[in-house]
Amino acid sequence: MKKTLALLLSVLMLVTLLAACGGDSGTPDTSGDSQQEENAGTPEEPSNDEPEAPAAGGTVGVCIYQFTDAFMTTYRNALQEILESKGYNVTTVDGANDQAKQNEQINTFITQGVDALIINPVMTSAADQIIATVQAAGIPTVLINREPTADQMAVYDKLVYVGCDARQSGTMQGELILDTPNGGDINGDGKVSYIMVQGDPENVDAQYRTEFSVKALTDAGVEVEELNLTRGDWMRERGQEIVANDLAQFGSAVEVVFCNNDDMAIGALQAIQAAGRKVNEDIYLVGVDALDAALEEVKNGNMTGTVLNDANGQATAAVEQMELLLGGKTFAAGEQSVYVDYVKVTPDNVGDFMG
Repeated sequence: MKKTLALLLSVLMLVTLLAACGGDSGTPDTSGDSQQEENAGTPEEPSNDEPEAPAAGGTVGVCIYQFTDAFMTTYRNALQEILESKGYNVTTVDGANDQAKQNEQINTFITQGVDALIINPVMTSAADQIIATVQAAGIPTVLINREPTADQMAVYDKLVYVGCDARQSGTMQGELILDTPNGGDINGDGKVSYIMVQGDPENVDAQYRTEFSVKALTDAGVEVEELNLTRGDWMRERGQEIVANDLAQFGSAVEVVFCNNDDMAIGALQAIQAAGRKVNEDIYLVGVDALDAALEEVKNGNMTGTVLNDANGQATAAVEQMELLLGGKTFAAGEQSVYVDYVKVTPDNVGDFMG
């Protein structure tokens, strides 16, 4: 009996021991302990509800209407320098004054998946097509130098224009003439007789500079006489050709030569000098842009003055607006134009803009 009881107790103890082991494979589970040791060795980072800043840089496509334009050369070089200094991958293309070619360039950039576009349209009349294209692709876009209407821009809230108010530049050209000793009336006949060398008449800058340069005179009560107005397409050679023809036709009757930009004014100066005329003595000459060559001529007394079209300031503003768009900013209708002021340049202050 005692032996039987002892045997039963032994069997009971063995069953209890097996139950306690519960099917253990013989290898202890240490995953929990390892995770605890890992957590103990690496303090938990504090939570941060603020989103991380986007990585610097990105890809930007820049479309320029024509590389041979002197002002746009200054402008595109400034854009390139600013964008690259910020870490952007930049590709700049020449539209060669061909809107169809520029349209292809814009489509290529979109296909390549650029993050943003900066576009200097070849033709202001192409604004609707350009805007529709970038809107369909959802590409943040900054238009420069040639301004669409507010209604055209209003259809796309990731679009902004950066430039200058060309009415201001035209007004300043007129003021440069009003500030001369005889107010532009060199021959004293009671009126200012002028010729106008216009850029591209489709371009709103050319339209406003043409209109408001003369308006500044008439608003001041000055009688004016337009001897000739000819399209010069912003080109130096055309400025020289037009003014040479006008001086041959009108002779000493020409008192003032208005040029919509400095490149045409430099060409005009060549014609004036070839005709034996002397700027600021028997004829006045004004331009717009404050190109280095024009500043030198103002300093030397060969131009009455010019108007600074601040390429560096506009390039800086264009990049600033592009980065706002990349950061998610949208623009309401009527708030899509950002202007940089023009500045009158005369022999008295020209040194401030040189070098």
